[in-house]
Amino acid sequence: MRVLVTGASGLLGREVARLLVRQGHAVTTFQRRASGVDGAADLRGSVTDEDAVRAAVQGAEGIVHLAAKVSFTGRAAEFHEVNVEGTRRLLRCARAAGVREVVFVSSPSVANSGAAIAGLGAEPADPQRAHGDYSRTKAEAELLALAADSPGFRVGAVRPHIVWGPGDTQLVERVLHRARHHRLPLLDAGAALVDTTYVDNAASAIVAALHRMDHIHGRAVVVTNGEPRPIGELLAGICRAAGVPAPSRAVPGSVARTAGAVVEKLWTWAGRKEEPPMTRFLAEQLSTAHWYDQRETRALLDWTPSVSLDEGLARLGEHYGSPSGAADASRRP
Repeated sequence: MRVLVTGASGLLGREVARLLVRQGHAVTTFQRRASGVDGAADLRGSVTDEDAVRAAVQGAEGIVHLAAKVSFTGRAAEFHEVNVEGTRRLLRCARAAGVREVVFVSSPSVANSGAAIAGLGAEPADPQRAHGDYSRTKAEAELLALAADSPGFRVGAVRPHIVWGPGDTQLVERVLHRARHHRLPLLDAGAALVDTTYVDNAASAIVAALHRMDHIHGRAVVVTNGEPRPIGELLAGICRAAGVPAPSRAVPGSVARTAGAVVEKLWTWAGRKEEPPMTRFLAEQLSTAHWYDQRETRALLDWTPSVSLDEGLARLGEHYGSPSGAADASRRP
């Protein structure tokens, strides 16, 4: 199959493109900077550019759409232009070019209002209830994508939950940076039960969705490792893998959520580019349970994770060149 992968310069997009190449597909990557995927044709461009998108989709039979603005802060208009209008633009051009199948890579946050999630499936995306501009615009984009599904233009959505692995700048490097500078508190003692997704598993699930479009088109599925752990334990494992002291300072979750909402607004109002010390979304992620029932996902995709959480932490230790970190990461405290 001729497959276009958007956003392949990111951790997950790059791994998806590499997996498709290994499977023998003719892969083209499309993003603002080089993807670095051997065996793929690399196109530079943005989903905000109609001409670039139109050129990128030509000849494609399938598309995996990962390109998005992902950040804790930023102007609402920027999130909307990339995440909503970029998706609308891609869908329009893809349908006109005769593309048959699209996997839209979404996020569980599109259906999360900030309340604890324990064993749910893929609830409907709801922009009105989603917290933060990223989640809201991804919810709008997912609704657009699934509404475009038709017999000749099949669209399905995959929501990987908290993807991480070696080379990850979205979660791992943020955790390590904050831990090194003593800016990573344990909210509510780190007790919230959270599931995550090792990058290899997220990539294989997304590729499985492309092959299983008969089963998932017109709907969304949540993907995780299926191994919920207390968030404090997960953070400690990441820190040990890199030889960084684990967080120990405890802060009530309610205090962090209130402070995060205020700081987030001040950061956006001031136009500051660096990450704020806390946002409401980050506080919610660190203090509320969010884990999902994976039975339906695995049945629909005919897929199971190949890398366990402990093995992923061990690989992270190897990445950071810390033999003791790798050994410690492979054992639960």
